[in-house]
Amino acid sequence: MYLASRTLRRAVTAATVALLSTAVGCAPQPDAKGAATPSGSAAKSCAPGKLATKTSAKLTIATDEPAYEPWFKDDKPANGKGFESAVAYAVAQQLGYDENAVVWQSVPFNKAFAPGVKTFDFDINQVSISDERKKAVDFSSGYYDVRQAVIALKGSKAANAKSIADLKKLKLGAQVGTTSLDYITNVVKPTQEEAVYAKNDQAKSALKNGQVDAIVTDLPTAFYITAAEVTDAKIVGQFENQGGTPEQFGLVLDKGSALTPCVSGAVDALRKDGTLARLEKQWLSDAVDAPVLK
Repeated sequence: MYLASRTLRRAVTAATVALLSTAVGCAPQPDAKGAATPSGSAAKSCAPGKLATKTSAKLTIATDEPAYEPWFKDDKPANGKGFESAVAYAVAQQLGYDENAVVWQSVPFNKAFAPGVKTFDFDINQVSISDERKKAVDFSSGYYDVRQAVIALKGSKAANAKSIADLKKLKLGAQVGTTSLDYITNVVKPTQEEAVYAKNDQAKSALKNGQVDAIVTDLPTAFYITAAEVTDAKIVGQFENQGGTPEQFGLVLDKGSALTPCVSGAVDALRKDGTLARLEKQWLSDAVDAPVLK
């Protein structure tokens, strides 16, 4: 992928932020009082199977295409296999919708949390909860605590990195709009321009072709990539959480959605009864450990 200069990239980024800010300002905003204090009618709207969904009696769930493992299996979100597919159906069940009432929709990663009215009831696609993203969308309670990890080809100079300082002079890459890219920019702060890709598939190809020294993804994805897709690569290490709080993935909803408290309640219930832990063990059991880069 052709990379522009750092100066141009910053200029484009600034312009994008300005456009997004304008979009957020123009988007219909929920009444402040209503957003602060759930009403009695809002509580009743969580009645099982009777939510104010996009399509009556149906629950529309979105994710990106392709749907990567270990979050989904065989690029088929509707099969219930893979951690996020299983979580989505567990949330649906908590909300009173059986698998036949779930409708899947394809939405690009960046579009899921961009400003504007959504076509889905919630999106599940490894989207990290952040204050910046909350300006445009709602998030449910976190359903998975995640760390970011570095992948490099075995035997390369990047594969021997033991610290963040060791990464600074390397050519690093990640998918656009991700926390992975944020860690490169804000934590590693490399001396070389970071490589930004539309899809993880492109980042993996760049790694295999030697266009970058290493790429950054979430840890479970890193384990899958090194085990099944780029088998001559290794996990160099993982980053510590920044700011003292864990990074979490959350379900994405319309800004001010009446469904947000219902969906958060469903996620909270799944955490409390052990379902999330069970599904994590079932689908992400291999992604348990990697050296910490400090």
